[in-house]
Amino acid sequence: MVLFVFSCSSDAADIVDPESMEELEPEPEPEPEPEPEPEPEPEPEPEPEPDPSSTIPPSDNFDLKAWKISIPTDEDNSGTADEIKESELSNGYINEEYFYTAEDGGMVFKCYVDGPKTSANTSYTRTELREMLRAGNTSISTTGISENNWVFGSAPQSDIDNSGGYDGEMTATLAVNHVTTTGSSGQIGRVIVGQIHANDDEPIRIYYRKLPDNDLGSIYFAHEANEDVVDEETYYEMIGSRSSSASNPTDGIALDEKFSYTVKIEGNTMWVTIKRDGKADITQQVDMSNSGYDVGGQYMYFKAGVYNQNNTGDATDYVKATFYNLNATHSN
Repeated sequence: MVLFVFSCSSDAADIVDPESMEELEPEPEPEPEPEPEPEPEPEPEPEPEPDPSSTIPPSDNFDLKAWKISIPTDEDNSGTADEIKESELSNGYINEEYFYTAEDGGMVFKCYVDGPKTSANTSYTRTELREMLRAGNTSISTTGISENNWVFGSAPQSDIDNSGGYDGEMTATLAVNHVTTTGSSGQIGRVIVGQIHANDDEPIRIYYRKLPDNDLGSIYFAHEANEDVVDEETYYEMIGSRSSSASNPTDGIALDEKFSYTVKIEGNTMWVTIKRDGKADITQQVDMSNSGYDVGGQYMYFKAGVYNQNNTGDATDYVKATFYNLNATHSN
């Protein structure tokens, strides 16, 4: 007979209670690597601002149909300054150096000391508009008593009937941006910004002048009589002095400061007015009864721009002004 003997251990360590076993959590799966964000496309370079002088002609902002302009260039090799007639001027003409549109929309006139002149009788350079009442009608003569020019209301009736108008008013708003700083003491810093021109003389020339040591400039004008009747020229100081040694005018006009002038003619009377924001108007009346413009054959036209009154400074020295308004009217 075979006897089988079994031995059992009572050691608890050998006994595993399945209910007491902690549930083992599975190892977390690794998070996926984030996909790299695409690099942002570089922002396009901003388009450069267009140069106003090459894109916006002054005729876009100003009515120039009844004006021509003289520019101190000589592209036609005529020996005198070039002229741009009414049709070309009013249909987009630009000269990037001398006549163009400023960033603020103004009409810029610039002129160096050195350059071609409008005639052999002229000592100074200019970038200047000349009134042309014919407005491009080339069948009308540019000089003499014609529909291109006007006369004083005191002129003979036949001249009034055969001209483009009588009496008149020109108003301009502008800022003088630069004047000459080199040259003789009698010429430095001065520029003409408006005129009435007759056959050979100027019933008015409006000057702005700022001396190099002054912060502010002066305004004055000259009245020149018809030299065939009386050889006389009178100056009227409106703001400051025209003297070459003038001190800083206490109520003067700084470079880049806007101001307006008005020239009004009725018969033999002329009124000149300077206007500035926040200041009282300044007006000068001139009796022209003895100036000889009420005789027959004396015709008129307005001019505006910069007529440099310095021919002794450095060749590259210059005058510059920006016009913001220009208007001329006449009685018919």
